[in-house]
Amino acid sequence: MYGIIFRIVQSKEYTEEVIQDVFVKIWNSIHQYDSSKGRFYTWMINIARNTAIDYLKSKGFQNELKNQSLPDFVYNTADLSTHNNSSDYIGFNNVLEGLEADKQKLINMAYYQGYTQNEISEKLKIPLGTVKTKMRSALMKLKDLLKDYQ
Repeated sequence: MYGIIFRIVQSKEYTEEVIQDVFVKIWNSIHQYDSSKGRFYTWMINIARNTAIDYLKSKGFQNELKNQSLPDFVYNTADLSTHNNSSDYIGFNNVLEGLEADKQKLINMAYYQGYTQNEISEKLKIPLGTVKTKMRSALMKLKDLLKDYQ
């Protein structure tokens, strides 16, 4: 969860804040988990991803960014990169390569960069329905590719 949140918020301090909120949300809403709809891990990851995206869009976070001095606001993306083998325990990057390039891009934008489907549609200049269809197709293909890792 830490890695997913970190890729979205791109700051160690903010990641620690968000992950604390995520665990509180999981604790308070554990009764809402339904094992017939998916794995517990997937449920927790979705809560983490959504909480990180909500945090980035919050007014408090946006105001905090405006109030930071320039050196604190500009960062070196190489230092923040999580694209190394130690953070990719099951070789997910290799699994992701089993998808077509356009679907890889959608998964990357949605799950690693924190874009919503609407934002992806606007950024790539493709209809929202196409984004949803391709995303669903990509997730179904990933599900098949990941069967070996369960």
